Amino acid sequence: QVQLVESGGGLVQAGGSLRLSCAASGSIFRVNAMGWYRQVPGKQRELVATVSSGGITNYSDSVKGRFTISGDNAQNTVYLQMNSLKPEDTAVYYCHAIISGLAVRAYWGQGTQVTVSS
Repeated sequence: QVQLVESGGGLVQAGGSLRLSCAASGSIFRVNAMGWYRQVPGKQRELVATVSSGGITNYSDSVKGRFTISGDNAQNTVYLQMNSLKPEDTAVYYCHAIISGLAVRAYWGQGTQVTVSS
C-alpha cells in the first residue's frame, strides 16, 4: 500500500507565493514520476507539472515561468513552488505519483486547497 500526503495549501493574495509538498510512503520499490494536477468545481482535473525520477520536468503553459516543480528521490517527495499566483490558480491541487512496488501503479493524494484572492 502507498500513501501520498500533501501539505502547503492555503489562502494567499494575488502575486504571492505558496509551496506545496507531497511525500510518498509505503511499499515503494521506485518512484518513477511525481506531479501535480488541479481541479476546480465543474471542470476536469488538469495537469500542472510533472517531474520524472531522472529530473525531466513538464509544465502546463498556464504555469510556465511561475511554478517550479522539484523532486527529492531519497525522500520520495515532490515540491511545487508557486510564485506570482493569480486568482485563476485557485483550485484543489492533487499530488500524483507513478510508483513501482509489487506492480507499477498510479496514486493520488487527497488534495489540498489553494485559494488566491484578488
